[in-house]
Amino acid sequence: MTASKIVLNAASGAASDPVDVDDVFSTTIYEGTSSSLAINNGIDLSGEGGLVWSSYRSGSNAVSNWLIDSERGVGKYVRSNTTAANGTTSEMTSFNSNGYTLSGGTELGYNNQSYVSWTFRKQKRFFDIVTYNGTGSNQSINHNLDSIPGMIFVKKTSGAENWAVYHRGANAGTDPEDYYLRLNSTDNNTNNTTRWQGVAPTSTQFHVGTSTNTNGNGETYIAYLFAHNNNDGEFGPDGDQDIIKCGHYTGNSSSYPSVDLGFEPQFVMFKATNGNPSNWLVYDSMRGYHRSPHDFSLSWDTQSAENGVSGGGDAGFLTATGFDLDGAGLTAVNDNGTNIIYMAIRRGPLTPPESSASVFNNGAVQNNTNRNLPTALTNNQSPDMVFWRNTGTSQNWFLQTRLHGTNAALIPNASNSQSTSYGNAFTKEMGQATADGTISVTNSYGWMWSRAPHFFDVVTYKGSGGASQSISHNLGKIPEMIWVKCRSDSTNWAIYHTATGLSYVWNFSGGAGGSGNQYWGTAAHTSSVFKVGSDTDTGDSGRDYIAWLFATVDGVSKVGSYTGNGSTQTIDCGFTNGAKLVIIKATNASWNIWDSVRGIVAGNDPRLQLDSNAATKDDEDFIDPHSSGFSLFNQGDTNSNGTQYIFYAVAA
Repeated sequence: MTASKIVLNAASGAASDPVDVDDVFSTTIYEGTSSSLAINNGIDLSGEGGLVWSSYRSGSNAVSNWLIDSERGVGKYVRSNTTAANGTTSEMTSFNSNGYTLSGGTELGYNNQSYVSWTFRKQKRFFDIVTYNGTGSNQSINHNLDSIPGMIFVKKTSGAENWAVYHRGANAGTDPEDYYLRLNSTDNNTNNTTRWQGVAPTSTQFHVGTSTNTNGNGETYIAYLFAHNNNDGEFGPDGDQDIIKCGHYTGNSSSYPSVDLGFEPQFVMFKATNGNPSNWLVYDSMRGYHRSPHDFSLSWDTQSAENGVSGGGDAGFLTATGFDLDGAGLTAVNDNGTNIIYMAIRRGPLTPPESSASVFNNGAVQNNTNRNLPTALTNNQSPDMVFWRNTGTSQNWFLQTRLHGTNAALIPNASNSQSTSYGNAFTKEMGQATADGTISVTNSYGWMWSRAPHFFDVVTYKGSGGASQSISHNLGKIPEMIWVKCRSDSTNWAIYHTATGLSYVWNFSGGAGGSGNQYWGTAAHTSSVFKVGSDTDTGDSGRDYIAWLFATVDGVSKVGSYTGNGSTQTIDCGFTNGAKLVIIKATNASWNIWDSVRGIVAGNDPRLQLDSNAATKDDEDFIDPHSSGFSLFNQGDTNSNGTQYIFYAVAA
């Protein structure tokens, strides 16, 4: 395991721990209960300070966008879709070291109403909050962002007034300090220097002019400052990663033009600054931001429910390096010739896991009419992939991924295309205070993976039909195992394993694999791209695919192979407390799966097969626990003499 690097605080020079994306930003989905509710999102608001921006998604009680911050305290709020002054509230009762607590009021905690909150923690080169008093004359306001702001929201708190917004991409990036936008309005940017003096902000100050929007004499103001990292971010284990960008582009109304951020975002805000007026649209991967079937938008300038903005909700989809735009979707994000500004926040984490607890869990899914998935979870995991099935007879496997889209499932033991008939594991963020998505199969059992560097990644892509197409990924190391499935058509599953190389492909159908460069191309996978060929299973032109990438993390996971000896042997995975998941496949045998919750014990162990809908076999002893990994016996499916086996294991 690579040790975390100690970095220096840029302002003080004092040593500090590396800061990850998940330390400073969170998207949290929750259901109101009309009673006290603790939102545990891992953000230290009581110690570091920050902003909670809440919006309602659905329900009978329409609610404005609420902003509550640590500078004014939990009892004060402003709303992004109105001109109203600072309000007082008891909706939030405390900022905590791991989130915040709601009282269960009618605005942010109404019973059975769905909400989302975006939490921004104060952090140099990411986000800052400033309060100040207006003078009516030009003045400079100090801030602690330690970088030039990419976007600034200012609101008068002592009386009714429009919001004023500075963005470095206003007027297509030419003299943006001469322009302003209104957060509570669809208006285009306006050329008027009385908001920002016509003076560009610096790494220590921003400037306000004579307008009452930003600097009325005797008035009070709150300012929210968002950074723009341009290869000068100080995040991640080495303190050198960017996590936020405030940029702009020109729409062209064509399908899937790409915006390259240099990272995969989890959150993107859009606003057209000229042409057809547009809402301030917000998308995030927790609510759904993917190629199919459609995206889920909210508007910061209205109190409309999710997808309630004019024009629908389809914006495009996220990529490993940014986002692609949909020419057939919203004009607000891709209108021809229009300058569109955005603010994008990177997906975390940036640091490889040090244990499996936060990235893999498994257990029985609750057997009731809701069949809620989170009953299988521990450690507040928020998974990105869920494997689940009824462990009884003649029951299919189902695989769902957050990047799939709403209700979208694939069947590992079949060649079917993506289906929406099996429930949805991702309607809400997992591991939060309330139940998550529901599954339409009773007596189910789930295995859950979270994306993390060096451990596991998920990528969606469209095949080109080329002999060696490069697909960007964020695994951060060369993938050792890759699963690929065409989402749009009925095809075989294609599985790469490092033990058998690029010219070989396995399938979840069992039996022997195939060979040929048409599956994985003609060049080696790398730490930033993997290769696919032109075969219908991996890269046929115009088809939609999804890929799952796995690798070895010392003490956490192991992708490996061994040769059976027809006797007994121990497979050393480098673990210290044994394995909680083991998947083994021989050349001409099924994919066998065991886990510690159902039982990896000194005796019979319940076995399922990924390529079969057969019930659990629990009268066999193929595998025993061992502190370093697992032990095997003279069994044909796992340890036949001279047979090569591939395996994947996750540490307990």
